[in-house]
Amino acid sequence: MDEVVHIAKQTVQAVSRGVQLAVVIGGGNILRGGSFTAGNTSIQEATAHSMGMLATVINGLALQDALESFGAQTRLMTAVRMDGVAEPYIRRRAKRHLEKERIVILAAGTGSPFVTTDTAAAQRSLELEADILMKATRVDGVYSDDPEKNPHAMLYRELTYQQVREQNLRVMDATAISQCMEHAMPILVFNYRKEGNIERALAGEKIGTLVSGRRD
Repeated sequence: MDEVVHIAKQTVQAVSRGVQLAVVIGGGNILRGGSFTAGNTSIQEATAHSMGMLATVINGLALQDALESFGAQTRLMTAVRMDGVAEPYIRRRAKRHLEKERIVILAAGTGSPFVTTDTAAAQRSLELEADILMKATRVDGVYSDDPEKNPHAMLYRELTYQQVREQNLRVMDATAISQCMEHAMPILVFNYRKEGNIERALAGEKIGTLVSGRRD
């Protein structure tokens, strides 16, 4: 819960600049549908993915309360209908919430199994006509290797979509990268755990790794 409060505090400080922010939330800390069935034949993989989508709603509720405790206006929207808990995701309604300066939390992925949260984030970014897709992660950006295992891994400051695909870099899954590449949606990968980084990212400061169509 401390981490949720930390994220919420940074987020509220960042949106005070007047930016519109939609948050696609994951649920891997509770359950990852894609890995849940390993060695377990009693639960079908599609069911496990549905369980993972519900985990994102749990996180969404926690984040919503944390944001509101700092005075933010929010709306939790889900791709799977659960009217007693959240609003159904409707693109036009989500855009209207953003125009009214509400933080929109998007849960339950795309509502379909076998689709990652990365792909859901790419999809929602395009639907809501975002300026940039920002992936908040535990490391400072995109590295040549896993920095948690290889201390000599090199941090990239800028990459093209093609470089990400050719080098098989761990930015987002291939479907998400392809969608962003096709529609020229820039991606910023940064470390949300560093104090102030969410605000710096929204302010356009040069942190993390920027993935875009060309390298200056």
